[in-house]
Amino acid sequence: MISQYLYISTAPSLSRDEVDSILDSSARNNPANGITGLLIYNGRNFLQLLEGDEAELVSLMVRITHDPRHTGISILESNRIERRSCPDWAMKRIVIAESPEKRRELLESELPETLDAGLRKVIMNFAVLN
Repeated sequence: MISQYLYISTAPSLSRDEVDSILDSSARNNPANGITGLLIYNGRNFLQLLEGDEAELVSLMVRITHDPRHTGISILESNRIERRSCPDWAMKRIVIAESPEKRRELLESELPETLDAGLRKVIMNFAVLN
């Protein structure tokens, strides 16, 4: 069994370069720590799914909590799972379309099929409503 966290945070003033820097750092560091997941940024909020060993995720969440680039971190889901939903993604950035009509279509094509239906619904709601 591995752990899976889904959290949301607020980061209204990040540039595209700063978001890219976060993703580059995740892609560099996560494989060594056995962490996989995905990240959505809507220009104001992050929604991130993290998967891995419980101790590694707790350590990462401590670092995230102390990161001054975002605030209001709230864990929406914390689950124990049999297998990863994002086994091949050190940290996949899912870009949401500007048009709300296109967001659902884009997300459906990007989200892994193995993603739990409840988590999929939360992620879809976040992207479509923001």
